[in-house]
Amino acid sequence: MLRVTKPEGFGNIVLEEVPIPSVGPNEVRVRSKVSLISRGSEILRRYMHEEAIDPRIMGYSLAGVVDAVGSEAAQKFQPGDRVMAVAPHAQYVVQPVDSRIGPRVWPIPDDISFEEATFLPLAKSGVTWAQSPGIRPSHTIVIMGQGLVGNLVLQGVKLHLCEQIIVVDAIAKRCQMGLIFGADHAVDVNEMDPVERVMALTDGRGADIVFECVGGEPGLKSFAQAQEMVCDGGTLHLIGLYHGQPLPLDAGKIQRRRLIGGYYGEDPPEFMLARTVELVREGRIRVEPLVSHRFPYQEAKEAFDLLYGRLAEAMGVLLVWEE
Repeated sequence: MLRVTKPEGFGNIVLEEVPIPSVGPNEVRVRSKVSLISRGSEILRRYMHEEAIDPRIMGYSLAGVVDAVGSEAAQKFQPGDRVMAVAPHAQYVVQPVDSRIGPRVWPIPDDISFEEATFLPLAKSGVTWAQSPGIRPSHTIVIMGQGLVGNLVLQGVKLHLCEQIIVVDAIAKRCQMGLIFGADHAVDVNEMDPVERVMALTDGRGADIVFECVGGEPGLKSFAQAQEMVCDGGTLHLIGLYHGQPLPLDAGKIQRRRLIGGYYGEDPPEFMLARTVELVREGRIRVEPLVSHRFPYQEAKEAFDLLYGRLAEAMGVLLVWEE
């Protein structure tokens, strides 16, 4: 079988041929249909680094069909089942059916496509992050960054009643998409100062909750701006990662405010994933419009290059393993 690997060298994405993995008693093997590339972890933390990357962490979500099951796993899955797997980009993957860190394999109903299923782990996170700070009807919410994570947080926030939602991004197309997905205001940082705009929209009070979803080096400035936007008694929820250096936390500006980091709350991940599946089925979380590009797996290198070099064009980039 073939899998995506990243040997030594910046941007060195290649396909490697390896044996098809066997299954253990508590495992299932999935024949991949499609997988989703994460710009955060796979570009900022894999593609852009010189060192070789363990192939087991080259990818985080795919959908396909169960191909083989272990003796214990057969109580939950059978060959032919349609599933989502938290797994790397490969023609075949093996995952346990039970994990202490949350579901690694999950059944998908017939009315959710394989492409939609690849978004389930990230959508589950967006829904969970959105509910954890405790949104109230009187709240103004700001979401910094409108990539996949920021958009799915926006959709998660829309499940709750609040006064207004403001999205912020440096790419005009993503600002426009934020409005399409229900934001009340979109701030393009190339056209206006986001802190000044948020203050104007809140009569100088600031936002009750700011979700900071900007990863990489741009997140350094965005995090500093987020601290300026949070109102007295408000919450800054830090979600973005891979900044490359320590974030500029200003102790004076964070006083009387709450700072949380990627906080999931207390609901079990199995419960939140099942809820997210239903939200997608009901159309309350929409992921199909987030797909911007599809590449055959043989063009994995080109797919990764697109996400690195032409960010303004890309959102959800999929690798198709089998039609």
